[in-house]
Amino acid sequence: MVEIREVLRAWLAGAGLRTVGERAGVDRKTARRYVQAAEAAGLVRDAGPGAVTDELVGAVVAAVRPSRPNGHGPAWEALAGHEEQIRAWVTGTGTGTGKAGRALNLVKVHELLARQGCQVPYRTLHRFATERCGYRVKATTVRVADGEPGVECQIDFAYMGTITDAETGRDRKVHALIFTAVYSRHMFVWLTYTQTLAAVIAGCEMAWAFFGGVFKVLIPDNMKPVVTAAEPVNPRFSAGWLDYAAHAGFATDAARVRTPTDYPENSVIPSFTRSALSLAGFVGPYSG
Repeated sequence: MVEIREVLRAWLAGAGLRTVGERAGVDRKTARRYVQAAEAAGLVRDAGPGAVTDELVGAVVAAVRPSRPNGHGPAWEALAGHEEQIRAWVTGTGTGTGKAGRALNLVKVHELLARQGCQVPYRTLHRFATERCGYRVKATTVRVADGEPGVECQIDFAYMGTITDAETGRDRKVHALIFTAVYSRHMFVWLTYTQTLAAVIAGCEMAWAFFGGVFKVLIPDNMKPVVTAAEPVNPRFSAGWLDYAAHAGFATDAARVRTPTDYPENSVIPSFTRSALSLAGFVGPYSG
């Protein structure tokens, strides 16, 4: 519903479908489907933002995402009839597998299904094979001790999208500097247009005020303003960052290189969406 509302608001403001999709975080085809469904429900281009009511959004949702009694669409149901064969292909068991009983890759499986008349989107096949057929089963997650409260804090940038600058009228990228307390998973988000050292330090200062103190150890995800050379054993930090760390009184422990699974900050993005930026009228850093 948030996506639909953002698409319609941008479309009513006169933006093209490509721009509308970029602002709402969807592709152009999806934006077109939302707009067409809204027009069928009676929305006209010269209507104001007030025309995007809950009733209109509900009508668009009903049109573009019809009810699915079992939670899945017809493509999923078509794959259910081939479940055993797909499992044999992706696990390397049974007949029709690769040489020496090796498992087939999913692209080949998609091709073989098409030959049998089962035409489904590749993404649906990927979800089905992962959830039902044992394709690339994830390893067991081992929980790591979180340490003591107030000791470690992870920081990283996340791209939030674009927003129109009220002063210049041009679109600008917005980044979120996310602080995650390792023990409590409590988060603080600082919005900024840049990813410079000055922006990182400004975010840190607001974070310390928010948390009520400075953590003993900061774990940055190899961001360039902080880590000038990422290395598994001896990472190099920028001189400006080391000066600030000495001033604030914390130590820096860089994250493991190319290991995004170590970071929990992605959980904040769904709850702090681009629509939140629009509602806040963001024209500069925002904390909350």
